[in-house]
Amino acid sequence: MIGFLLKKSFYGLWDNLYRLAMINVGFIVTVILPLMASAALASIPALSIAIALACLFWVGLYLTATSRAVSAFVDGRSFGFADFFGELRSGLKTGALVALFGLALVLVVLIVIPFYAAMNSALGIFIAALSFWALLFGVLGLQFFLPFRSRMDGGARKLAKKSFLILLDNTGFALVTALYTLLLSALSLFFVFLIPGPAGVLLVLDESLRLRLLKYDYLEAHPQADRRKLPWNDILEEEREKTGTRSLRNLIFPWKD
Repeated sequence: MIGFLLKKSFYGLWDNLYRLAMINVGFIVTVILPLMASAALASIPALSIAIALACLFWVGLYLTATSRAVSAFVDGRSFGFADFFGELRSGLKTGALVALFGLALVLVVLIVIPFYAAMNSALGIFIAALSFWALLFGVLGLQFFLPFRSRMDGGARKLAKKSFLILLDNTGFALVTALYTLLLSALSLFFVFLIPGPAGVLLVLDESLRLRLLKYDYLEAHPQADRRKLPWNDILEEEREKTGTRSLRNLIFPWKD
């Protein structure tokens, strides 16, 4: 399962390289400029903070729209500029929630954990450790929140619940997915976030969720199956046939095959 995920997601990143780069360019430009303005206005703290918070909201909104776009790429559906701008309009609430989670993440990492760890007491260390594990649990679960929103209807509470259920039922898979996306994020630094960038990371998360949900389709059709020994070769048979294999020549010169 993991090996096929790596292969499938790599093909997805390669096939949509230019479209992902275009989305990432929009993200980089619209985030860097406000951040530069916020830094330039550091002498006016209230205005600087307001711009930074507005930028954080924009990041959440842009990621929300991007998640819908890459989900369409994964499914082979068309998704143009009009669709993307439409998602920006319809994703305001979700974007705000993503921004709030991002803000909470920053506060916990930069303020809460260092503050309690610096207390040099058993209670302080306990609270710092508890904050860390709660943060990790939240990140591992909510990594599937936007992909779930792109693939099914439901409110934020329902989608968050499904995200954590995936984590609890597939902990190892969730950890591998998180490490994979962390590696892609680190790789993005070398390409100034053009590739894979935020769009590429979201594409991998969407592909990961889509493939994992096949497990539940199988269990629904085979209720007596052993959940601990699922026949992944059978579950992924159709996906493997669709994906096929590619040579280096085919990757670089697909029109020659």
